[in-house]
Amino acid sequence: MAILLIIFGVLSGSLFSILVGIFGASRRLGFGWTFILSLLLTPIGGLICALISDPLPEGERRWGCIANLILICAIATLVLFVLTVLSTLTFI
Repeated sequence: MAILLIIFGVLSGSLFSILVGIFGASRRLGFGWTFILSLLLTPIGGLICALISDPLPEGERRWGCIANLILICAIATLVLFVLTVLSTLTFI
């Protein structure tokens, strides 16, 4: 049961970091930096950093190539983590 709670925590934390990154795409920090800060500081810390930064002009978003790279790495890491956890479980 504890393993499932850990998996849920990692997946929900990553999802919230992605959501904060999407919010940060309309700020000066952009998606990439907001996402990294959310992973390092928790999503609340990343959200505070995004709110402190200046907003971009109307209709402009800063995704950059780093957003796609980070998103692919995050998904690959989550898949590898889940596969590792599932491979270590022993079913009775």
